[in-house]
Parts: sequence; C-alpha cells; structure tokens
Amino acid sequence: MNQAENIAGYLEQFYRVSEYPALIRQVEEFRNSGVFRNRRLFDATPVFRNTLAKYLPLIAGGAQLTVGINSRVPHDPEIVRMLKAWGIEVIEGIPDAERNFDIVMDCAGVYTGVKSNCGYVELTRSGLYHYRDSSSPVFFADGGRIKLIETALGTGDGFVRAMQKSGFGDFDGRKIVIFGCGKVGRGIAVCASAKGADVIAVDSPDVIPPVNVKIVDMNSPDSIDRALENAWCVVSVTGKANAWKGRFNIAKLLDSSSLIVNMGVEDEFGPEVPEQRVMNNKKPLNFLLDEPTRMRYIEATMALDNSGAAWLLQNIGRKGIIMPPEDMENGILAISAQYGEIRDELKAMELM
Repeated sequence: MNQAENIAGYLEQFYRVSEYPALIRQVEEFRNSGVFRNRRLFDATPVFRNTLAKYLPLIAGGAQLTVGINSRVPHDPEIVRMLKAWGIEVIEGIPDAERNFDIVMDCAGVYTGVKSNCGYVELTRSGLYHYRDSSSPVFFADGGRIKLIETALGTGDGFVRAMQKSGFGDFDGRKIVIFGCGKVGRGIAVCASAKGADVIAVDSPDVIPPVNVKIVDMNSPDSIDRALENAWCVVSVTGKANAWKGRFNIAKLLDSSSLIVNMGVEDEFGPEVPEQRVMNNKKPLNFLLDEPTRMRYIEATMALDNSGAAWLLQNIGRKGIIMPPEDMENGILAISAQYGEIRDELKAMELM
C-alpha cells in the first residue's frame, strides 16, 4: 500500500467519515487540482492520531510531505513511529540549514527560520508573534472563525476529559480560576461551568465573560489573590510565555493545595513555578490524551491550515500576514454543517 492508503486504512479503525468530512472532501479536491503535486511541504502540526487525517489530502494530492516534531510541542511517539514505517520523513528538531521547502506549516512559531519558497502557514495565535516582522507571506489559520470550533468547543472538551483521566472528574461546586478569557479560556470556562464548577476568569475588566462566569481584573494583584483562595484548580490559557510574572503572589499559590494546569503551548507560569508543580509537567494538559482535541472539533481547523498552504501556492507574491478569506472558511463550514456531526453546535455558536 502507498502512504495515503496506509493512513486511510488506519483512520477507518477509529473514525466515522462524518467526523472529518472537510478533510475527506479535500482528498478529492487536491487530487484533482494538482496544487500540491511534487511540492515539498513541511508540516509541524502536533502529531497525534487524528493529525493523520490532515496529512491524507496533502499526500493524496501529490505532496512530498515532511513532518516536524520538537521539544516545544508535544506529540505521540507511536504515531511518529508509524509515520516513519510508512516512509513519511520525520525531522526531529530544526531541519538542516540547507533544506528548504515550498511551504512551511508551522505551530507556535517554532520553524520561522526554516527556508520556505512560497510562505508559511501559522496554526496558533501564540506563533503569530514570531512572524510579525516577516517579509514572507504568512497565512494565519488562527485568525478566522473556524478556529473557534477547536478552541471554544474542542479545547474545553479536552480539558474536561484530561482532568477526568487524571482522576479529577468531579467539578461540581469546585472553584476553578482561569487566567485568560479569550477563545480558549472561554471554551474551558463554558465546559467547566457546565460540569458544575464555580468559574472565575482573570482578564481585562472590559472583557465580557460567558454566562455564570465571574471576571477579575488582571491588573489587580489583591483581587487575583482573593480569587485564588481555596481554588480547586488554576488554569492558564493566554498563549504567552511567563504571562503572570509579578501579577499575583505565586509563592502563595505554590504553597496551596490548588491543582495547577497549563493549557497553552508556552510555559505561561514561568520559571518561578517548578515543572513538577504543574499537571503534565507544564505541557498542555489535554496533550496527555491520545486525542487532545476530538476529531470532530479540530478537522475544520486542519482543513483550513491545508487550504492556507494551497492558497499561498496559488497566490505567489503576496506579503505579510494573510487572514483566512471569508469564502474559504464558508466553504469548509458548509461541508462540516452538511455532512459532519457538529452542525447543531455550529448553529449554537452562530458560525452557520
């Protein structure tokens, strides 16, 4: 069997086609268009079981795929082993300086120094910081509406599942303090609140939190310290390294019995907080799962990331940060709504 057949056969063991309709549609689209034929793609999406579905349309479309893994972004070693067995190149760390690719599909800005002929696709908001002064075109996959599915629904669901796997599945009546009330923070807050938790979000006072979630001013150390009293769990999800240095009494938090969780790729609590004091050793807690984000919640994001790479190849010469075109997102969302399993959730989020 070839690489695409190996991946497709493996995915069939775990997923219904209704869990990743947009990626399945891309298999035919990219095969027919030839946009990736003989193109060298470097993909640094976190490697887990459902990531294989992202590779399928790229390989079926004729791409020469190289997968990147590194110490900053967790991955599943067993999936990496299978990729190698199927003949897919995997590079651990940064590729040699002489290597160059047609497109670099990055995550968290780890591979900004890798040579790319036609541009970069960045998967995360935290990675955009590393590309802000880039002279190359950078397709910002996190910049559109689709990423809300992964962050607001998928990451919140992943947080709850990871807490359950860690032996902390009883949320009822427990206080959870979440640092950051952006897309990801809101998703975690909504899911935790739905499980009965008393949720407090720490962010700018002009942020409007989800229903039943209190907001605490991130610029008021005394208010933060009061919010942290008797907290069952403290979660950081800002996307920024060392985000809370000097903003509250970290020593008091360390001496408490509170569970501490990092849900961003960066070390958001900083060096003052030892790795062993944070669940999953400061790695995003949901990354301890075989599927950190369920396929149904992440497949549209992976499809958008793939479409961003195709767009760059078809629009040579563009510069700077490129937001996902509305028609591109509408097309992917329409497929998810018509053939996928989250159509009701898409309507509830007013994405369709």
